[in-house]
Amino acid sequence: MSEYSKRLWAVREFRVMFVGLAASLFGDALLLLVLGIWVKSLTGSNAQAGLTFLLLGLPSLASPLGGYVIDRVPRRPFLVWVNVASALLLLPLLAVRDSGDVPIIYAVAFGYGVSLVLNGAALNGLLKALLPEELLGDANGSLQTVQQGLRLVAPLLGAGLFATFGGPVVAAVDAVTFLLAAGALTMISLHEAAPAPAEERWWGEMTAGMRHLVTARQLRSATLAIAAMFLVIGMAESVVYAVTDLALHRPPSFIGVLVCAQGVGGVTGGVLAARIVRRLGESRTLALGLLLMATGLLGLVSSSLTVVLVGNLVFGLGLPLVAVAFSTLLQRETPAYLMGRVSAAVDVLTGGPQILSTGAGAALIAIVDYRVLVIAMVVVTAAAGLALLRARPSTVETSPTGASEQPLESM
Repeated sequence: MSEYSKRLWAVREFRVMFVGLAASLFGDALLLLVLGIWVKSLTGSNAQAGLTFLLLGLPSLASPLGGYVIDRVPRRPFLVWVNVASALLLLPLLAVRDSGDVPIIYAVAFGYGVSLVLNGAALNGLLKALLPEELLGDANGSLQTVQQGLRLVAPLLGAGLFATFGGPVVAAVDAVTFLLAAGALTMISLHEAAPAPAEERWWGEMTAGMRHLVTARQLRSATLAIAAMFLVIGMAESVVYAVTDLALHRPPSFIGVLVCAQGVGGVTGGVLAARIVRRLGESRTLALGLLLMATGLLGLVSSSLTVVLVGNLVFGLGLPLVAVAFSTLLQRETPAYLMGRVSAAVDVLTGGPQILSTGAGAALIAIVDYRVLVIAMVVVTAAAGLALLRARPSTVETSPTGASEQPLESM
């Protein structure tokens, strides 16, 4: 265990928060995949299953309003109530029985997307208030490690519970994990400074996060690269069903195995992410992660189970590098009083493209060979990574260790 990890785990509040978040992440990993499988099983449609993920991403378009609220209230109690509300949100799923109830799944998926947006933005602010800057990368890496590690068991467990007991049982388990997260957050002792009074008109306050992104060159470059990736990656939500059905000749529940393979790579990437960020800096780590994701996606053009599984593993290796590098850069370059609004602005700039690509995937999967969509994802994701690597250095980027590194100029 590195010196930074030892310091991180010595913080009692982080340990408590980590336990609660791990429970919530387990519930997410358990249910989010099942929502799509549930719709696929009820309707037999890849497009309708992909629509589930479109609805999950749709709330990101309204995230500036959520970011404004988050910056006006203490983050810890806000997160407590968001988790309690999320548990209640899942209760309608207990009534789903047949294809006529698919709109209930869609409505819950939309509400779940709201929960994910609010939780993510508020968590960025809470971590920044809780930890010194040099430990943020390790904290993000630890959370990514557990999130990716859950891919080893939660999707298979979720698919197994779904196949054996049905979707309502999976929803009930997820609701319990939200309550566990809320309980853990109530146990954190944290003095949060009172939110600064508004200094601008309402519209100025709402757009402050976007203006910060424009002026923070490193963060702007990273956001553009992420947005480019999301402009195509949403198609994977529909493509994965076609790969499972047409290439591998497996039932929808087999997707849990593919996600498990991602988890193997994800755990490795999560463990290494903080070290790589300290060595390469956030921008180059982000570029490396995007290139790994593109390489892994290429495996989806094969009909070989081994190749598809290895591709998912490599894709999973890149995911936490992207997530940890970007989250750490965002937290480091954003003032605490703007964290909610900047996180929300990022959600708009990345969530909008993701919604477009998810919708495009759901529409195109029925009329275009899925391998064409895979190649499009590979090309754009690789181009985003290469653009970051090839950009010329500008000002000095300070890594979480305090060492100076040459950053990458904005795209």
